[in-house]
Amino acid sequence: MKKICLITVNLTEIKQGYYRKFNIDGTLVAPSDFRVIGDAENWLFFQHVNGVTINGGILDGQGTRLWACKNSGKDCPDGATSIRFSNSNNIAINGLTSVNSKLYHIVFNGCKNVKLQGVKISASGNSPNTDGIHVQSSTGVTILNTKISTGDDCVSIGPGTTNLWIENVACGPGHGISIGSLGKNANEAGVQNVTVTTATFTGSQNGLRIKSWGRLSTGFARDILFQHATMNNVKNPIIIDQHYCPHNRGCPGQVSGVKISDGNIPGYSRNFGDKNCSEI
Repeated sequence: MKKICLITVNLTEIKQGYYRKFNIDGTLVAPSDFRVIGDAENWLFFQHVNGVTINGGILDGQGTRLWACKNSGKDCPDGATSIRFSNSNNIAINGLTSVNSKLYHIVFNGCKNVKLQGVKISASGNSPNTDGIHVQSSTGVTILNTKISTGDDCVSIGPGTTNLWIENVACGPGHGISIGSLGKNANEAGVQNVTVTTATFTGSQNGLRIKSWGRLSTGFARDILFQHATMNNVKNPIIIDQHYCPHNRGCPGQVSGVKISDGNIPGYSRNFGDKNCSEI
């Protein structure tokens, strides 16, 4: 196994023809001592790149010691996301496995035209903040044939996400597929045109969740389609929470300004954006 501390790839290297295609044979292993990259934010980081493909391989974030620190209530670093793409276009990830991330497994922020296929993500059900795939301020992201087991959201969808397609995803344990949290900031981009189809949830806390803070905001969630889902031992198959406030600390206590509209679950008696969901 090969131990990697930090990797950053930037636009200049891509333009020169380096690192356009990554074939990972074997396992890349992060430092087990979470203090080594505890405040680095990212372990593997791609920024301002175009046309990068990653094929195969395993990323082992070795997050168990950091999880134990966080779960004990001690003062711990946030930890590093295993792999992040920022302000990048035309990204493909095929057959990658990510295990035991210290923080998020895979993040796309400010990206266009992304396709993940055959990805496997795994972390303990009690691992904090180990979202499987996080998408934010990105458009044209497709997630296919993927299995995600974590201690947090299988897929988390942040502000500014548009044209997201999720198909044939198995989720659980974890917190399900979450849109939000939204409305944390007063001026915030919305989420639009999200499709989740042919998904299976097993032993997860939620199926589909939309969560927003109870305060005024320009944020919104609209054109959401959730269909052909199978729920096995799921506590909340569908949940819309417009007073989201983790740990009940510093809660705004206002009516959410995030408007949820044009949501569709075939077989449900009505569109779930027919009214302000905080009033349901």
